[in-house]
Amino acid sequence: MPWPLYLALKQLFPTGRFFSFYSAISIVGVMLGVMVLLIVQTVMNGFGDKIRENIVARDADIRVMGGIIKRDEWKELLTELEAREEVLAATPYAEGVVMMKNGQVPFMPYLRGIDPEREGMVLPLEKFLKNVEVEELKCTLDDLDDETIILGVDLARNLQVLPGDVVEVFTPLMLEKAKQDEILLPREMKVAGVFRSGWYEVDSLYGVVTLRVMQELYGLDRGIHGISIKLLDGEDADAVSRSLQEDYDSKGLPLRTLSWLKKNESFLFFLSMEKWVMFFIMIFIILVASFSIAVTLSVSVLRKTREIGLLAALGARRGQIAQTFCLQSIAIGTLGVTLGIAGALLALQYRNAVVTFLLGIFNAQDAFYQLYGFEGIPASYSMRDFVLVSFFTLLLTTVAGLLPAIRAARLKPAEALRSE
Repeated sequence: MPWPLYLALKQLFPTGRFFSFYSAISIVGVMLGVMVLLIVQTVMNGFGDKIRENIVARDADIRVMGGIIKRDEWKELLTELEAREEVLAATPYAEGVVMMKNGQVPFMPYLRGIDPEREGMVLPLEKFLKNVEVEELKCTLDDLDDETIILGVDLARNLQVLPGDVVEVFTPLMLEKAKQDEILLPREMKVAGVFRSGWYEVDSLYGVVTLRVMQELYGLDRGIHGISIKLLDGEDADAVSRSLQEDYDSKGLPLRTLSWLKKNESFLFFLSMEKWVMFFIMIFIILVASFSIAVTLSVSVLRKTREIGLLAALGARRGQIAQTFCLQSIAIGTLGVTLGIAGALLALQYRNAVVTFLLGIFNAQDAFYQLYGFEGIPASYSMRDFVLVSFFTLLLTTVAGLLPAIRAARLKPAEALRSE
């Protein structure tokens, strides 16, 4: 073993002690910094992935829209879309805002009209129906017909309804009829059950009816608002959307395609920027730990001035003396990174148990779900983040050891030996 490395390790692990006190403080500082960085990055990845997953589940991969698409037009369009090799499935839909009322309790959710036979191939509605924990609230798509409605679990709670209750649905078409001195009565619909997507925005603002009901509520005749498309795994939604748009533009069709990425472009950019801003802020924790390493090694240089002078007198070169302290800072960084990764993985493994315990103390489970839209804290591990955090930490800790190393190397043997 090279003697600079031996001396560096000897200072870290003095005889009779597992760690020197100052080195232990520095290692703990680096470990905590790495833990915080990795936990924040992993949780931010989890939030981003969960949001993307919920967006796709709600909006499908691509939407083809065109105001009101007449029956003959959308039937032909649907056939053409399903014939494309990159398309797994497609389904028509009609969607809009209505007013829903149960007794004296009003609410204004979005109502989505679907084809029950096709919807499951594009959107995981059956999965949302199975997510409901209370057996009395459960239903299946077979329970959905022209007289029934399925509500998001939080929308049903806001309206104070249960399966079997009847709600009144008021549509914007009533205003058009009123201008013509006609009265259109609200439509009464029986609640078949509820669904739970796990995202509060969807569960509190959406109801599902058959396509025919939505066509009647919005006066679409047999038309639709658009077609939802599910692509094969691995297909680029943006590329397929652009290809479809170019095709429709060349044919002069008044249709617009919108991928889930394009529709939520600003929001997804904000998520990405938020992650990197958090990384930039949290890296200062590592910077503080690096200053701790610099101070520790500077103190070590002062305490071992005579030993450094003796090494120089015995023929040690300046580079070898500097190398001793640099290797010590690298060792501190390496140990801190290793312990930090282990601590972060352990904390992330039990993150939901800790959060559930804390929320239980303050009785804030519902508030957490409503605020963040998720049950529990999601996490998504990224090898790139682990490598990036490890690299920057080792870089900063190595740089932190340079100043004390240079100072030690510049000591003159005669002066160092006379030091008290």
